[in-house]
Amino acid sequence: MTPTSVRFLKALCVGMASFLTLAACGTSTGGGGGLASNQTLKFPIIGDFGTLDVGMIDAETDAEIAQNLYDGLLRFDNNLNIVPDIASEVPTPSTDGLTYTFKLRNDVTFSNGDKLTAKDVLYSWNRGAALQGGYAYLMGPIVGYDVVSKNKKSGAALESLLEANDPSVTMSGLTAPDGPGGYTVQVKLTAPAGYFLSEVALGAVCFWIVDVNAVKQSPDNWWSSPSTLVGTGPFKMTAYTPKQSVEFSAVPNWWGTPKPTLTKVHLDILQDAHSAITAYEQGSYDLYGFGGYSNAPIADILRIQSSASEKSQLLLHPKVRTTWVSFNMVQDGSRPAKGPFLLSGGQSAHDLRMAFALSIDKTQLASVVCHNIVCQPATGGLITKGLAGYLGDDQDPLAKFDAAQAKTLLKGADPDGSKTKGLTYTYDPNNPLNKDVAVFLQDQWQTNLAV
Repeated sequence: MTPTSVRFLKALCVGMASFLTLAACGTSTGGGGGLASNQTLKFPIIGDFGTLDVGMIDAETDAEIAQNLYDGLLRFDNNLNIVPDIASEVPTPSTDGLTYTFKLRNDVTFSNGDKLTAKDVLYSWNRGAALQGGYAYLMGPIVGYDVVSKNKKSGAALESLLEANDPSVTMSGLTAPDGPGGYTVQVKLTAPAGYFLSEVALGAVCFWIVDVNAVKQSPDNWWSSPSTLVGTGPFKMTAYTPKQSVEFSAVPNWWGTPKPTLTKVHLDILQDAHSAITAYEQGSYDLYGFGGYSNAPIADILRIQSSASEKSQLLLHPKVRTTWVSFNMVQDGSRPAKGPFLLSGGQSAHDLRMAFALSIDKTQLASVVCHNIVCQPATGGLITKGLAGYLGDDQDPLAKFDAAQAKTLLKGADPDGSKTKGLTYTYDPNNPLNKDVAVFLQDQWQTNLAV
């Protein structure tokens, strides 16, 4: 299914570099330029950060907060063109497609005042590759990544290796031709990769730049303290009480553009969406539903849609994400799970996977579970409807609903039912929708497959 993002916005007008965009503007309460005198934005997030360490971030919600604290060499503009960020220009690859030379701006500073030079890029990228976080694989095209990706060190031990330029944690294809204090970074790839600049610009956290002087003060926990969470972004952390609240303030005289209009962003860390929405309705917050924190109970959405005073504050828009059920298909040293769906099971396992997929009525799922509000049926491929590459409604042959064919496949692959007896379906309970989806899927499989 393709989920929908939910936001509740009050009528206020604020601006900032990249934190988010608000849709409605109200009457100014004072101050010049039509802006409120108090440029503080306050909203809740559901659950604390996993990490704000760019080398380890793998959660959407953490990345959405972190993108306001750090920068990369390139970025996408509003029309999805690759444009410079910390780099002064978008590099042109060499004629063989193997070398990219990045020229850095010479006016970029970290929030603590340290100047950014080539050494910071080399340190950050090598550290990201060595930590092997969720997005480190995007550095795979760089010469030497295969060696660094085998690193098992972290914390102070990794910092010592990086400081010594140990070849086990430094990619040989990443160099600073003008020296570490210069403003040139050269990247050599193992093979031409036309997508490489897109990866750098994508907002992939492993390509963001951190300050070695800050990280080495507390290699394991630097990101959780305002004194050591140092980036080049428009905001910096000024207070953090784990599981309670966090505050960010605009960086004075930030080097980039546009300059942040907000002076402060306050986030309360709550544990459930309903409580957050209730607090918003009581006037405690300016918005609910920032980025990946936009999950909301359907009952609350329906209630607000029927409220004359609140429905105009509710914004629903498709999220560029498709959610699917994953089968245990690979069994090896790092993935010990077993089951009837393994690739090693050949045609029989393939038919079982198809049977379970074809037995789900995705249109009914969107209607019954999601009330056609928070998701839509994913029957046109993995790419979300509205984007280039969407196959069209009901055009994905693997996503159709065919209970009869599903039964036939199940009977052929598991005639006595022994393979599919006692299966376990696991889901993330932090999203309230997941439980309702699990109940629906269980009913579909019991009704259409008798498993």
